[in-house]
Amino acid sequence: MGNNSFDPELLVYLSQYVTDHKKARMEEVLALRSRFFTVVLEDIYKPHNASAVIRTCDCFGVQDIHIIERANSYDVNPYVTRGAAQWVDIHKYQDDPGRSSVDACFEELRAQGYKVMATSPHGESVPLHELKADQKTALVFGNEHAGVSEEVIQKSDGVVHIPMTGFTESFNISVSASICLYDLQQKIVRSRPEVYYLSESEKAEIRFRWYKSVVKNAEAHIRNFYGSESR
Repeated sequence: MGNNSFDPELLVYLSQYVTDHKKARMEEVLALRSRFFTVVLEDIYKPHNASAVIRTCDCFGVQDIHIIERANSYDVNPYVTRGAAQWVDIHKYQDDPGRSSVDACFEELRAQGYKVMATSPHGESVPLHELKADQKTALVFGNEHAGVSEEVIQKSDGVVHIPMTGFTESFNISVSASICLYDLQQKIVRSRPEVYYLSESEKAEIRFRWYKSVVKNAEAHIRNFYGSESR
């Protein structure tokens, strides 16, 4: 079995190298982790803003962030994420011949049962408070200059915006993500908490990855585990 594949026996083996305090903290976080909502970032050209969104997602217990890379690629800014990138799953999409990165991302999301909602104050956009939280939802945020692309708007299932009362048209992207996630999370947690949180199998796979990320010399321990066992 490969080192990246989930192995329950290896999980137990690695657990001896994780302190009880860390294990307890991981279990507290896992109990509130979710994939019911996810965030998509389209072509963000200021890495610190994308990193701030990753930090926001971790704070709200959102496990997955999807990044559409077009003119701009994204690298984690550790000073902004404050370690958050270690605990979430980041999925990247690039343009390929015959298929755009938007198509690749949206096809993956819809295969997982997500409704895709672009965030924009323009067009036939519904205010955030009217957006129902009755199914898995992916929120797409655009870059700091142009917002989401016309392609994203056309290929999304709808458009949503945060009502504004000042002269400025929009919030910073990390603030927008925070407001949207808080609003949607409160709606679903109050009404149907049983569908919101991760399954036990999802928790086990994430726990496995987290253990590997915190154990010192994890790869050496894994080689020792498989070398000392007949598998």
